[in-house]
Amino acid sequence: MTIQTVGIIGAGTMGNGIAQACAVVGINVVMVDVSDAAVQKGIATVAASLDRLIKKEKISAADKDAALAHIQGSTRYEDLQKADLVIEAATENHALKLKILQQVDALVPPQVIIASNTSSISITQLAASTSRAERFIGMHFFNPVPMMALVEIIRGLQTSDETHERVKQLAERLGKTPITVKNAPGFVVNRILVPMINEAFFVLAEGLATPEDIDAGMKLGCNHPIGPLALADMVGLDVCLAVMEVYLKEFGDSKYRACPLLKEYVAAGRLGRKSGRGVYAY
Repeated sequence: MTIQTVGIIGAGTMGNGIAQACAVVGINVVMVDVSDAAVQKGIATVAASLDRLIKKEKISAADKDAALAHIQGSTRYEDLQKADLVIEAATENHALKLKILQQVDALVPPQVIIASNTSSISITQLAASTSRAERFIGMHFFNPVPMMALVEIIRGLQTSDETHERVKQLAERLGKTPITVKNAPGFVVNRILVPMINEAFFVLAEGLATPEDIDAGMKLGCNHPIGPLALADMVGLDVCLAVMEVYLKEFGDSKYRACPLLKEYVAAGRLGRKSGRGVYAY
């Protein structure tokens, strides 16, 4: 059965990005957040993103209007009952996600698939907190969602083949390239990416090169579009640290030890772009 309506919990950066990706291909969206202000801000962000595409002549004004017409904003979880798939895109907080998922599970019909956009939390564990573990899956989009082609589809231990196939087909319909991943801390991309960022901090701490030269080395030597330290500032140094601490706890392997300099920056409130200062000043 084709997914016609997608419910999205969270109208922030990831939520509104997923909403845009769905709406531009004609999928109906119900985007829910805790306040009308948050919902309206999310819809305004989508509109601004579509305006940029109009300026680049990638879409028309009519395309923008059609996409926005597919997005319904709401503060009521009850409005998710019409969805074929509900994607939880709330803050990366375990307790919060469990609370939201259990509320949604109790409200939506049993045939509805529930997905989490988590980047680190166990899909198997989240699935077990619901009454539909076989219809629960991870759908990890990358930021900015409208631009990034990848979606990690994470199968929990209980996820059925049918659920996996339907979600994979949806990702392809969105114009994304899905990769299927087993449940494990950090899945695939962040499992490789965040330790690389952490190693860049060790290189910086040891004084081997300046931040600018470290980033230039990885951009020019490995063809990365952005250097690891600049990327850390974009992601948030506190987020990078939290992920490394999860890896160390879950794997029990000292290779996931967070760099002391990364810890020091976070302790000083130098969290990256969002705080105005990280490795670089903004």
